[in-house]
Amino acid sequence: MALVADADFRKDRAMDLIALLQTQRAAFDAERPVPVAIRKDRIARAIRMLAENAEAFCSALSADFGHRSREQSMLTDVIGSIRALKHARKHADRWARPEKRRLDFPLGLLGARAAIEYQPKGVVGIISPWNFPVQLTMAPLAGVLAAGNRAMVKSSEFTPRTAALFEETAPRYFDPAELAFVSGGAETGQAFAALPFDHLIFTGATGVGRHIMRAAADNLTPVTLELGGKSPTIVGRSADIAQATERVATGKLMNAGQICLAPDYLLVPDDKEDAVIGGLKSAAAALYPRLLDNPDYTAIVNERHHVRLQSYLDDARAKGGEVIEVNPAGEDFAASNGTKMPLFIVRNPSDDMAVMQDEIFGPVLPVRRYGAIDEAIDFVNRRDRPLGLYYFGSDAAEERKVLDRTISGGVTINDVIFHISAEDLPFGGIGPSGMGAYHGFDGFRTFSHARAIYRQPKVDIAKLAGIKPPYGATTARTIARELKP
Repeated sequence: MALVADADFRKDRAMDLIALLQTQRAAFDAERPVPVAIRKDRIARAIRMLAENAEAFCSALSADFGHRSREQSMLTDVIGSIRALKHARKHADRWARPEKRRLDFPLGLLGARAAIEYQPKGVVGIISPWNFPVQLTMAPLAGVLAAGNRAMVKSSEFTPRTAALFEETAPRYFDPAELAFVSGGAETGQAFAALPFDHLIFTGATGVGRHIMRAAADNLTPVTLELGGKSPTIVGRSADIAQATERVATGKLMNAGQICLAPDYLLVPDDKEDAVIGGLKSAAAALYPRLLDNPDYTAIVNERHHVRLQSYLDDARAKGGEVIEVNPAGEDFAASNGTKMPLFIVRNPSDDMAVMQDEIFGPVLPVRRYGAIDEAIDFVNRRDRPLGLYYFGSDAAEERKVLDRTISGGVTINDVIFHISAEDLPFGGIGPSGMGAYHGFDGFRTFSHARAIYRQPKVDIAKLAGIKPPYGATTARTIARELKP
């Protein structure tokens, strides 16, 4: 009986999602064309939703994590989202203008005209992750709304209080036919991904991303995948070690390392290893002199992930790695009943260690030596293409070599993570770290259909160009001209 009940529940849930999608699509079809003023109004309502409920969102995030820094949540999730939405509102008029395109000879000369008009696609599905469940919902939504679409959001089941707050709050600002939030576990996620959206964006693990693509393929739904991966940091010999280690520690320990763009491993010159490790320890201690009762430091999201991270350390020790705990106040983490975790540096990591194979997603940082910069580049290139790549150094030629000989979703030079904060830069991965991009105008284009419009003049261009029968001398001249190198 329980199995029958579960099957009925899954069927009912799927039908509810289909009904919601149909409601949004019918409203979209009735509204077209979507004036820019309406798009900007929706963006403004999204901004108000976040600004007027900012403290509630920070509290929900902290409850979901067991503890999450209020200031970090305010800066990364709330303010980061508002900045993206304001950027879209400011530029929506310009983005939505038709683009004139040039025509090859003789079409333009004879009066033909070409342009692209950006049309909204319709209803966009957003599957958001648990690590930044507000920012990684609202930042893509900025482009979705600017493009004139409606949206359905599947929130992560690992941050249930934040998901519930979205479901409670959104109806005060949006009709469900404009924007709707749904929550639930894996079965709801599977049903959501299988819906015939006009576009689907997923942020999360690479393994889950493969399932999302398979589900979307049945409907030929275009997808944007932001999947993360092992983002390397190359410290050049010309790097300012104190500056580099302070910035790496800041990026690695933000959200306790639970960031898709966190520096996942360091590649350091063999004669700089001691200085880099010393710099990391000093920087971490300066940022977080204590951890357990420090409101600035975030906990690991749940016990399952905490156990996973501990298993990485056990594996590294068993395979000969040196694990260095950075615990400035000498606190007893084993005696605490929470999931906070200090920074662990893994020295001499080998390729067969889990920390060098899996995306870490926590405060564990392998440090690996290299001799010449080509060794570091080759090491990166032997692995999956990462979401982010970081280089520290003042050697312009070496920097250029790293940029030219590696491929990654994005790059930050002399810092980490910061390229995601530039709204005018596309954000996305490549290969196993993702496909497609959003942010700013690139997000507007991702969630729009670039419709080609060609206008033919009254003159018979086909006849003048000799491209319609009966073929003759004009045709021969056209062919001869086009065959010239």
